[in-house]
Amino acid sequence: MSSEHAKDSLRTLTLAAIGIVYGDIGTSPLYTMKEVFSTEHGVALTPANLLGVVSLILWGLTIIVSLKYVSLILRADNRGEGGIMALMALALSSVTSKSRWYQPVMFAGLVGAALFFGDGVITPAISVLSAMEGLEVATPVMQPYVVPLTVAVLVGLYMAQHHGTAGIGKWFGPIVLIWFLALAAMGVVNIVHNPAILAAINPLHALDFLTRNSWLAFVALGAVVLAFTGAEALYADMGHFGKRPIRMAWFFVVFPGLALNYLGQGALLLANPAAVVNPFFHQLGPWSIYPLVALSTVATVIASQATISGTFSMTHQAIALGFLPRMRIMYTSEREIGQIYIPLMNWLQLCAVVLAVIGFGSSSKLASAYGIAVTLTMLITTVLTFFVIRYRWHYNLLLCVAATGFFFIIDLAFVSANSLKIVHGGWFPILLGAVMITIMLTWRDGRHLVYENLKKHMIPLEEFLQSLFISPPTRVEGTAIFFRAEGDGVPHAMLHNLLHNKVLHERTIFLTVTNADIPTVPPQERIQIEPLGHQCYQVNVHYGFKDERDIPHALELCSQKGLELDMMNTSFFIARQTVIPSVGSGMAMWREALYATMSRNARDAADYYRVPSNRVIELGTQVEI
Repeated sequence: MSSEHAKDSLRTLTLAAIGIVYGDIGTSPLYTMKEVFSTEHGVALTPANLLGVVSLILWGLTIIVSLKYVSLILRADNRGEGGIMALMALALSSVTSKSRWYQPVMFAGLVGAALFFGDGVITPAISVLSAMEGLEVATPVMQPYVVPLTVAVLVGLYMAQHHGTAGIGKWFGPIVLIWFLALAAMGVVNIVHNPAILAAINPLHALDFLTRNSWLAFVALGAVVLAFTGAEALYADMGHFGKRPIRMAWFFVVFPGLALNYLGQGALLLANPAAVVNPFFHQLGPWSIYPLVALSTVATVIASQATISGTFSMTHQAIALGFLPRMRIMYTSEREIGQIYIPLMNWLQLCAVVLAVIGFGSSSKLASAYGIAVTLTMLITTVLTFFVIRYRWHYNLLLCVAATGFFFIIDLAFVSANSLKIVHGGWFPILLGAVMITIMLTWRDGRHLVYENLKKHMIPLEEFLQSLFISPPTRVEGTAIFFRAEGDGVPHAMLHNLLHNKVLHERTIFLTVTNADIPTVPPQERIQIEPLGHQCYQVNVHYGFKDERDIPHALELCSQKGLELDMMNTSFFIARQTVIPSVGSGMAMWREALYATMSRNARDAADYYRVPSNRVIELGTQVEI
């Protein structure tokens, strides 16, 4: 690749990263300053407090985003992929399954993933609602229409998800770039009018604010953290853009735009304290409110889109890692594997988002619910990073404790401050997270119990084949493929076929899908073939947790290893299990019933693995847990 082409590619990726990665944190100036000085937190709007708050935000962006995420966390990639699920898989592979830390690390990762689903509900709600609240600033007459308009925008956004973002996604980067340029320009205008705010760059003002206000300052941290929401996105989207574009976008565009705007809002409030009701929309005067409402609405929709796409990606990874049942997954782009749409998650999330908007009714009330999910996820990310740098990178223990301990203390302070808001709305993301963690652990434990039950009656495959071919059944033309779980014996579908049809296809393949704790498996490592004799084969298909599950496409690779398959003359035999709850399984009956319900409604294996329905023969079996 020529140096010019490499530069063009870097610029393109950097621009794309601005649109996808930084939409969430980029819309934080809409509500952060307003919330810090709201009556709920009791922080008086004095020049000293204003300098302290702005200084806290600036140095929080520097320490939490620039140092923790951009400098440290981005290094903890799982074969180029990031995000809480990728980090959990990396940490689990670092401590190994026999370690006493394995279960705590897995639970921490699942809690982080569950909280991400809660965050995915609140981000669209608070972002779009805060943009629409600009109409109230323009004229109080619009106040009754803010919530209905917000709901209308969000419903339209979710209804458009099945089209994917391949077409409009190319506009995300330029639009959000305009947004950051507007943030910077508004900040500069206000700084020029009141340059005294530049004193906030001195971190002593932040320290003075914390020591002088003590308890009030601690409470205010619950609102200050709103300036850092979206920091997780730059790690989660690392696999789409790479580290360098994300870092360049942050240091050259996002950080300067945010810093200048927060300084500008501080300068505005120094000159006009009355603007504290909504400092963002007062930055340029009455003439600018409607244009800012339009621009901020577009920016918040893009920020919401990134969160929705992130939810789809997280769900896909959780299914692949065995923590959620199979769901219908639609691929909305032929060129980009990351472009997926999961209808069930889309409509469930829309219902939760609309309930949040209507139930809370304002961005101020939603802000109380927002911080707890974000800060807990930050804390869990720090904990998982410790296990990666200690047990995978094998750094000195003291260095690991020092590196992550510093961020752990900061994260813990923010979590503690936000815990005060649990009764004022913080319960909402915790409730959503508790529901998700219950579902994920129930699905994992249920699958384990079903496997243990089946293993009691398992017939070893090799011994069965030896006895079968002593007096072989009639062989018929074609190829039969039987799905077989990893470590399982003879597939139930094969036993049913032999019992009822008393025939065996001239070529029989036992297909096992293996899910690896890595993002992607290279094509050359996708297929493993083991001859079992008598034209029977064990075929193992390996997928990473971000790979597209396409069995017919994977089986095309068999020809490269000497096993030619004619898909038009091939049948797939799948046993669909009906789970029956039973007493004494080791799992509460209500969880067994939940697992059985999820199992009944899980997507068919054939559909999930993209096997043509006209090639599938499904046989039903019952199994207790």
